[in-house]
Amino acid sequence: MENAHNNTAASGMGSKEFTLLVALLMSITAISIDALLPALGIIGNELNAATANQPQLLISMLFLGLAVGQLICGPLSDALGRRPILFGGFALYLVGTVICYQADSLEILMLGRFIQGLGVAGPYISAISLVRDLYHGAQMARIMSLVMMIFVLVPAIAPALGQAILFVSDWRGIFELYLAYAIILMVWIGWRLKETLPKSNRIAFTRTGFYDGFKEVVTNRITASYTICMGLFFGSFIGYLNSSQQIFQVQFNTGNLFAFYFGLLALVLGFASLINSRIVEKHGPRAIAFRAICVVVVASIGFFSLHAFVTISLWMFLGYAAILFFCFGLLFGNVNSLAMEPMGHVAGIASAVIGSVSSIMSMSIGTVIGQMYNNTLMPISGGFAIMGTLALCLMYWAEKGRIEEQVEENIEEAIG
Repeated sequence: MENAHNNTAASGMGSKEFTLLVALLMSITAISIDALLPALGIIGNELNAATANQPQLLISMLFLGLAVGQLICGPLSDALGRRPILFGGFALYLVGTVICYQADSLEILMLGRFIQGLGVAGPYISAISLVRDLYHGAQMARIMSLVMMIFVLVPAIAPALGQAILFVSDWRGIFELYLAYAIILMVWIGWRLKETLPKSNRIAFTRTGFYDGFKEVVTNRITASYTICMGLFFGSFIGYLNSSQQIFQVQFNTGNLFAFYFGLLALVLGFASLINSRIVEKHGPRAIAFRAICVVVVASIGFFSLHAFVTISLWMFLGYAAILFFCFGLLFGNVNSLAMEPMGHVAGIASAVIGSVSSIMSMSIGTVIGQMYNNTLMPISGGFAIMGTLALCLMYWAEKGRIEEQVEENIEEAIG
């Protein structure tokens, strides 16, 4: 505990403040998605969307920008430090937000969302790297779970904030919220956060250095496997996010209660993250993640099959979604920490490649699932079942390889 305190103090703030700041830095992505969800239908009508599913692309474009931005921000973060990337990312995010605010067509709005995504890559990459600079192993998984617990409070209230803004303003008022959120975080960073990456530990931003770092990440069995796992199950989650407004407001006709149900499920995820933070050091992130994915697969196959026998009600969906969200609370922090664990010496590039590859995968998968939405929950539950099964197989393969490598090392040591 004393070591953790000393490590966190290197950031210039206490453990609680550091955890809160990291969570809010990561949350700028969540609030940029979730506060806009109640307005997707309104935006589609006002800007003449070609189909009911087209406004979903406003979510996908932000993820695309995030995926591209991470490849740039990661190496720069290792070369220049965390603070410059934070400020640069926020500046770009503000530019994208202004473009969105002034957009008079869906295409211009999508462009602004892409630029917003490029911008949020800075805070997102830096947040993960800040934690990796100061923690490792199970301790890192615990901190990431606490971060995720706070992080989840933002999507729990963000749709309600978006809905509240729509009561007193049009959808452009939501982008005013984004401007205020980003400016507040910029001031906080400038005032309180110290640089956590010493100059002696920085890696020059060169083509060779980036290539070597990229190669190390994608050729490491554990890191590559868990990166793909993240892309698979998070892709299913994005499919749900893309369709959530239509599921609640159109399919189940919940109206303004959409924000309530969405937030309730987000709180389930936060509760699971809190539980994970208390059990991860005892049981280990691998065992917890493996069991959580198993539950997702079984529940999704069961729920998909249920469509053949009954008409799915709102409460049936909420029960299924609660199981999924609880499992995600056990997955997100653990799988990310497992992917990052072997990469401490190249944290910036590693977080960039892991984040970019998994984001491109998840954005592509989530967009396909979302565009398949047909006023039933079969595309969503089918996506979770298929992607979860693939992730489970990949995780099993990765851990089987780890065990075999460990046995070989033990034999060599015994012979030697």
